[in-house]
Amino acid sequence: MLDHNNAARLKEGVKSLEMMTRFALATLALASGVYTYLGVRSLIDGSADMVFFAAIIYSAAVSVGIYAFWTYMMRFLPLMRDSARRGALIAVMGLGSLMIVAMSSWLNAAALAGSAALEQHLAVTLEDYVADLDKAHGNALSAQSLLPDVQRASVRFSRLADDERQSGALTGTSGSGSVVQLLTQMSQQLDEVGASIIASRETVATQFEQGSQHLANMRALVSGDGEVQPRADQFAAEALALTGVIASLQETSIAASVDRAAEDLSLGFIAPVADGGTQDLANRQDRVMRSIMDAVAAQSKALQTAAQDILNQPAVPTRRFVPLSTPEAVLLYARDFLPSWAGAISIDLLPMVLVLILSVVHSASRREARTLDVADKITAAEMMRAVALFRDMNADLPPEQVQKAIEHAAKEKQPDDEKPTAAKEDAPKDEPTDTEPRDDNITPLRDNKK
Repeated sequence: MLDHNNAARLKEGVKSLEMMTRFALATLALASGVYTYLGVRSLIDGSADMVFFAAIIYSAAVSVGIYAFWTYMMRFLPLMRDSARRGALIAVMGLGSLMIVAMSSWLNAAALAGSAALEQHLAVTLEDYVADLDKAHGNALSAQSLLPDVQRASVRFSRLADDERQSGALTGTSGSGSVVQLLTQMSQQLDEVGASIIASRETVATQFEQGSQHLANMRALVSGDGEVQPRADQFAAEALALTGVIASLQETSIAASVDRAAEDLSLGFIAPVADGGTQDLANRQDRVMRSIMDAVAAQSKALQTAAQDILNQPAVPTRRFVPLSTPEAVLLYARDFLPSWAGAISIDLLPMVLVLILSVVHSASRREARTLDVADKITAAEMMRAVALFRDMNADLPPEQVQKAIEHAAKEKQPDDEKPTAAKEDAPKDEPTDTEPRDDNITPLRDNKK
């Protein structure tokens, strides 16, 4: 009796929750349609009216499709008893869930996290531009490291010229001659190279300041308030200007100019004719000038090597800002917005939980109903119909025979060990007793009447 009551309660509970189930399913389908509308609106181009009606039609189709699909699943899957048909419907439910995710869930995620995903795209792009500007600025400043070497070489040649002029430290004869002229020439050329390096420093600083200002504007746009799409358009304009600054910084590098100037030191070397008053002095001047030429060649090679090392550094690649739509940004940065994806998918697939609950409840109800007797499975309506049929069939019989037939049927339902044995002992042999088995309870009554 307890199992009978439990099975009845399960059936009654399922029936009482039908309205709530339909309401919940309709609400989830409506919510999915609303967020689908918000997501698909950013994908359609055209006039405002066309975008509105197209998005409304698509979202309505999604809502109706989701409601119909889960309604079918709730209606038929819990009723499947054999494993083959139940497995087929489960496979259909899995396929339908994938289709719902494809047509709705990612648009729901775009509506939930679209603005944040676009801001994430702007922030990531901003970091890339910061790295590009720093690298271009570093390449431009690396040529400044050549300035100490150039100044040191210039000072050395100038000091040698002064020593030769005052004390004849190189030739042994003081005065301004060919050696002094050559040393002064080399010192002046190196001073010119140093001056060009110093001049480029101001240009690099100015361009880096401009690039930093563009970056500051881009940061303000990333973290600003208001709609993200207008800010993304302004961000693209700032990115384009910053790209030009980075290209100018790479062209401003003085390393190439230093390399050419260092090559000119040796190739464009013009040695003056020895102008000593005596042959011995002239010979000494020639030897010193050859030594100076070797020193100039060594200095030129050292400067060229240093300049080539700077020029061999990888150039900053030209970067182009690519604007994204909100669904594209959500897909690209999906790992950063897993909670939004989980919420969007849950809205569409939550009815699957209801389907599984109904399947478990129906299975439990059927399992408990299999343990019941046939009489326990009869409903009140079925019992009333059976009693009415019994009365119609025995309407023309005397009440005593009807009562006797009812008592006989009750005795037949009792176990053998509980049946009374007195009737068997006292009953005549030639008359049937009430305990003898009969084929039915009604036909013998009609035979006795006859």
